[in-house]
Amino acid sequence: MTDAQQPHGGDRDSLEADYLIETPLDPARVAEIMAGEQSSGTFVRVANETDALRARSRASVLRIDELEPAAQPSLHSSWLARQGARGPLRRARVTLSFPLANIGANLPTLAATVAGNLYDLGEVTGMRLLSLRLPASYRAHFETPRHGVQGTRALTQVTGGPLIGTIIKPNVGLSAEETAALVRDLCEAGVDFIKDDEVSANPAHAPLAERVRAVMSEVRRYRERSGRPVMVAFNITDDLDAMRRHAELVEREGGTCVMASINWCGFSAIQTLRRATPLVLHAHRNGYGMMSRDPSLGISFQAYQTLWRLAGVDHMHVHGLAGKFAQSDDEVIESARDCATPLAAGCDDTVLPAFSSGQWAGTAQATFDAVRSTDLLFMSGGGILAHPDGPAAGVMSVRQAWAAVEARTPVPVYAERMPELRRALEFFGGRK
Repeated sequence: MTDAQQPHGGDRDSLEADYLIETPLDPARVAEIMAGEQSSGTFVRVANETDALRARSRASVLRIDELEPAAQPSLHSSWLARQGARGPLRRARVTLSFPLANIGANLPTLAATVAGNLYDLGEVTGMRLLSLRLPASYRAHFETPRHGVQGTRALTQVTGGPLIGTIIKPNVGLSAEETAALVRDLCEAGVDFIKDDEVSANPAHAPLAERVRAVMSEVRRYRERSGRPVMVAFNITDDLDAMRRHAELVEREGGTCVMASINWCGFSAIQTLRRATPLVLHAHRNGYGMMSRDPSLGISFQAYQTLWRLAGVDHMHVHGLAGKFAQSDDEVIESARDCATPLAAGCDDTVLPAFSSGQWAGTAQATFDAVRSTDLLFMSGGGILAHPDGPAAGVMSVRQAWAAVEARTPVPVYAERMPELRRALEFFGGRK
C-alpha cells in the first residue's frame, strides 16, 4: 500500500476516482501511467511538459492497495505480448486525483477523463472504474433532479410506501389505441406508474405522437373520475431535436414523465433534454451490463450513476432482487443505496431507484429487507400483467405484498386472507 499527499489545493480543486487494475507490471508504475495518460502526459515526457505545468495540471496517484493476484489474465493485451511480459498478474485498487481545472463543468469531458483511454492501455489486463467522489463546489455546476423522490411522490400523490409501477406488455406490437386501452385498465387497477418498454419508442404500428394523445386521453379521464393522477413514462428516445419535440407534446397533453435510454442518447443529449423540459426524467440504463458485467472491465454502478445524476435525471434503474438478469442481489442493493446517497456533502440530489426485471409480489419483502426504505419505484411487468386473474389482480397482489411488509406480517400468512396475493404466490412462486 502506498499513499501520496492530496494535490491541487485539496478537495475543492480535484475529484477522486477509484479503479481496479490487473497487470503483470508494478502497479505503482501503471498508476503513474494512468495519471499521465488522462491529464498532461503521454508515454514519454514531451518538450512543453514543464515542471510547472505538471504541478498544475497532472493527475496524481493518491493511493495504491494491492489485492490478491489473478491466476489468469482477464483480458488479452497485444502490447504486453510484444513486450514478452509474464505473470504474476498483480491486482490493485488505485485512487487518482484529477485537477478540476483540466475539466471544467463539462460532463462528456469528465467521463473522458476518468475513463476514456484507460480501457485501452496496453499495460493492463483488467481496468474497471469503481467510484467517483466530487467536491460540493464542483457538483453545483451541474444539473440536479427537478423532481427526484419527493417530486415524484407529489405528482403521483403517493405519500407513503413504494410507488407501484408496471411496463406496457407486449413490448412492441400494440397499436396506439390498444396501448391506450391497456393503460385505461391499468389505471383502473390502481397502478401508480406505467412506462413504455425501452424498445418501443416511435414504431410504425404506434407512432409516438398518436400513442401520447391516446394514452393521455385515458389518463386524464381517469384522473377526472378518480382524482388520482397516474404517471406515464413515455419512451422518447431519439435524436435530440426529436426528443425535445416529444417532451413538449407530452407536456401539452398533461403528462408528467418521459423516459430515455440514456446509454444510447449520450450525456450531452440528456443534459440538454433536462434543461429543455420540466417533466420527470426516467433514466433507463439498458446496455449497462455491457459496461459492468465483467468484474475486471468497465464501470461499477457508483461511478456510472454519478455521471448520469450530473445530467439531472430523476429516476435510475437498478434491476431487481432475484430478478431475471445477471446482476447479483448484492449489486442491486448497493445500486439502490447509491441512488439514495447525495453525491456531495450538503447536496439534495438523490434519485428514485427503479426496481424492475422479474419483480412480483414475492420479491417485495426481500426488497424492503435489503434497502430498509419504501422510497422506491417497484415495477412489475409480467408480475402484474401475467397474473392468472388479470392485471387488476396483479396490481392488487403487489399492493397486498407491500401491505404485509409494512404490517410486519409474513407474506404467505398475509396471503391466507388475500386471494389475489395467494394466487400470485401459487402461480409465480411455482414458476420460480
